[in-house]
Amino acid sequence: MTTSKLFEPQKIGSISLANSIIMAPMTRSRAIGNIPNDLMATYYGQRAGAGLIVTEGTSPSPNGLGYARIPGIFSKEQVEGWKKVTKAVHDKGGKIVIQLMHTGRISHPANMAAGTKILAPSAVKPAGQMWTDSLQMQDFPVPNAMTAEELVSTKAEFVTAAKNAIEAGFDGVELHSANGYLLEQFLSPVSNVRTDEYGGSIEKRAKFVLEVTEAVAAAIGKDKTGIRLSPYGVASDMPHYPEIDAEYDYLSKELNKLGIAYIHLVDHSAIGAPAVPIEIKQKIRNNFKNTIILCGGFTKETAEAAIESGLTNATGFGRPFINNPDLVERFKKDQPISHDLNMELFYTPGEHGYTDFAVYGA
Repeated sequence: MTTSKLFEPQKIGSISLANSIIMAPMTRSRAIGNIPNDLMATYYGQRAGAGLIVTEGTSPSPNGLGYARIPGIFSKEQVEGWKKVTKAVHDKGGKIVIQLMHTGRISHPANMAAGTKILAPSAVKPAGQMWTDSLQMQDFPVPNAMTAEELVSTKAEFVTAAKNAIEAGFDGVELHSANGYLLEQFLSPVSNVRTDEYGGSIEKRAKFVLEVTEAVAAAIGKDKTGIRLSPYGVASDMPHYPEIDAEYDYLSKELNKLGIAYIHLVDHSAIGAPAVPIEIKQKIRNNFKNTIILCGGFTKETAEAAIESGLTNATGFGRPFINNPDLVERFKKDQPISHDLNMELFYTPGEHGYTDFAVYGA
């Protein structure tokens, strides 16, 4: 049996982990009616060997439910549904945090309830299309630029959702400020063309992200609060802009001042996105004194090397956890990893391609 830093216990904020292998957040679209269910509890429970599970993106608000069948955590029914999930993970000795994802302009009315609004920093239409169960593929509409009142109410929704998460038994909260969703939309001068205190300079564009982070940390504890970032990411129509390096230099310094538990930094170059330059990763590592989680395209060997180098404290794995529910055990025992993935089943309802993967040798 192999021994390495990957398998050593560690602590992220106040969360004690059995190992440094993180299950990354992955949208799976199994929450019928946007309510977590028994199937989801089975799925996460199967993967409780991870040192820490970060859930799929979960909306803090009816306005943030951009995709078909993604869960929320703003209603009593959703909180009760998530209790099944956290119990399934905790019963197997695992730890789990919820990722709060307000999709912002990456949305369509067909995926949302009556009376909701598609909100964004500015009324800038994203390029591309998204799936809706009722109308199939649809163009993104022009979103509504958030009013001053909506900035306040949306921040409050994040806080309430974080409190709901603790009530539901989660060990912490990760704020999704990556992949082109609402919080990252504020960071980019392409999606944020506001002329008030939340737009213009790097400091102003980062203001809403930092306010939400500070408010959530104050509500549930900074030791239970993390954030996900994706500099150089192009998901959800987030084009390159010249001041990316300066933006994330500033943001990571300010997040360090807030004292939150971790920054989760994702590099999607393994699936075709631009690579995050090593200089940016090092700058964020130097600026932020608490835990760094790096995610994207790791193997067991490269994950170990990244931790050994000091660039990161833990490494995230996404797709390998889909078809290897026992990924940590396979790594520990040097067992082969399954690469049999059916992308057509990533976002379909039901158990196929979700909970029907066997552990090694079964």
